[in-house]
Amino acid sequence: MSIRWTYAFIDRPAADFARAHTFWTAVTDTGLSDFRGDQGEFVTLLPGGGADPCVKAQGVDSGPGGAHLDFAVDDVEEFVASALRHGADLAAEHDGWAVLRSPAGQLFCAVPWQGESVRPPVVRGSRLDQVCVDVPPSAFDAEVAFWGGLLDGWLSVPGSLPEFHVLRPPAGLPVRVLLQRLGEERAGRERPTAAAHLDLACADIPGTRARHEELGATFVAQGAHWTVMRDPAGGTYCLTGRDPETGGLPG
Repeated sequence: MSIRWTYAFIDRPAADFARAHTFWTAVTDTGLSDFRGDQGEFVTLLPGGGADPCVKAQGVDSGPGGAHLDFAVDDVEEFVASALRHGADLAAEHDGWAVLRSPAGQLFCAVPWQGESVRPPVVRGSRLDQVCVDVPPSAFDAEVAFWGGLLDGWLSVPGSLPEFHVLRPPAGLPVRVLLQRLGEERAGRERPTAAAHLDLACADIPGTRARHEELGATFVAQGAHWTVMRDPAGGTYCLTGRDPETGGLPG
């Protein structure tokens, strides 16, 4: 089982889909592919300069949206079988690709690799390079074990704070995974359910924040080494103080 490429998927309500992809193409300095799907609900953000895409967007019919990962693999059936062995559920099966659900409920997809290999460059000192899965505390240890087992060859290590766990891909793959343990359980649910958001690595958080606000984003909250923002489609994401070239913490 070989993961050849990774995609960060921006999921936003269908009514706000245009606002979402307009904002994120500006942030990532990309253009748009043709729209795909029965309702035109899928689109790829296309970088220039010969780089391969690693960000896609989807308009969803229900719920507030969020983010998820697509893993481009040599053998979709083999990847799905491995995910099921490690504790995933099969959420949907399509012609050539599949939607899966982690033990804590985070959706992710297995798709066929199309030869992608060239990572897009840093854009104005920042790079969209991480999907952060927010996990209820009762499900955190199982979720860490699941992703660490599934992502063979990825470095699985504790993060800079006790509530974080990092899954760093092999060199060349453009999107990594951060697991974040929430401070409390999500209320009103029969079982713990994870959700996800996007993280950007930023050399200059204040400068990036100003640029994003010019494009229509709004400030939500300030963390220790990150700033929580809301895009024009209502989705939250984080500007994080990490090296946009390596994804790691500075120094």
